[in-house]
Amino acid sequence: MIKPVLRMGDPVLFKRAEPVTQFDTPQLHALLQDLDDTMRSKNGAGIAAPQIGVSLQMVIFGVGANPRYPDAEEVPYTVLINPTLEPVGAEMEEGWEGCLSVPGMRGVVPRYTQLRYRGFDQFGNAVDRTVSGFHARVVQHETDHLLGILYPMRVRDLRNFGFNEELFPGQQIVDD
Repeated sequence: MIKPVLRMGDPVLFKRAEPVTQFDTPQLHALLQDLDDTMRSKNGAGIAAPQIGVSLQMVIFGVGANPRYPDAEEVPYTVLINPTLEPVGAEMEEGWEGCLSVPGMRGVVPRYTQLRYRGFDQFGNAVDRTVSGFHARVVQHETDHLLGILYPMRVRDLRNFGFNEELFPGQQIVDD
């Protein structure tokens, strides 16, 4: 079921989410379906459970052909529960980000270029990947939601944060 996406300012988005303690339950599968329906309805690259008002450590992400990210490399569809991230090296890169919880805006955010992430899928199977590029950026963005962090909190220079129409005049930015 498509759920309303909480917007920046809602206190749920600033809380640290609780770990998932039971896998492969009807409730967890229902939450996953709600996340998937909501993400797809908004053409998101990912979504975290707190964005739909559920303070649990669960994110989904995946990018194929997406109008919000027309030039992005593909990212495999992933369910990631109770994640941990480990940077591989210290190299960081700044890049534009948007968020379903901060509609109509973009900002330049520094992220690690390569990282290893671990966690579990909805069945409790281990997930362990080392990734780079856009995939690494998406994982970092989504898992920040589980720590109560929204991307504007990571913008270093507020001249690189604003409304799409002002930052990219004349460009059609698909956003809700």
